[in-house]
Amino acid sequence: MPQGDKSAYTDKQKRQAEHIEESYEKRGVSADEAESRAWATVNKQDGGGKKSGSGRKKADK
Repeated sequence: MPQGDKSAYTDKQKRQAEHIEESYEKRGVSADEAESRAWATVNKQDGGGKKSGSGRKKADK
């Protein structure tokens, strides 16, 4: 996946980033910087990309 590709994100994560970006722009941050900060925030909250149950690490017994 090339850098900057947002296809690995859920619709919810994309909506969150959009709202965060709009909030930054209202505070006077440039559009590019607002987008960058918004995705950084989403990644920090969710760890980035989609999460699924299948194939995830299992707890050691």
